[in-house]
Amino acid sequence: MRLILCLALIVSLGDVPHCHAADLAGQASVIDGDTIEIHGTRIRHYGIDAPESGQQCLNGREPYRCGQQAALALADHIGQHVVRCEQKDTDRYGRMVAIYTVGGDDLGAWLVENGWALAYRRYSTAYVGQEKAAEAAGRGIWRGKFVPPWDWRKGVR
Repeated sequence: MRLILCLALIVSLGDVPHCHAADLAGQASVIDGDTIEIHGTRIRHYGIDAPESGQQCLNGREPYRCGQQAALALADHIGQHVVRCEQKDTDRYGRMVAIYTVGGDDLGAWLVENGWALAYRRYSTAYVGQEKAAEAAGRGIWRGKFVPPWDWRKGVR
């Protein structure tokens, strides 16, 4: 009887969804608009690209530090909430690439929808709708002129 109960328990546990070994959850420190750190692990958000920390954009004729503002907006939005990460990949720098959420809400979608990041179409088209909405509403970097982060990293200023 004991053996049958043990086997039934093992079989029933097979239906329980398991997290990937690399999935993380915890308090996050914001590194920049698309990178956080949890428990010493750097995590890049999958499918988005935010302005770099030192990047400037134009609001009319006035330059502003849009990369810094993207990071601050993300930090304010996260606050003290627990961030959960679902790993999708590892980038060439060894960082985890993941979708991260707070209370089930995708932070990448929030960043793109508020104009603080772009859909990184090279890797995913998941956030194109949010990008179009942010552009139409003139939110975040869409309120002025900017260089896409992928071009800015190549030296286009």
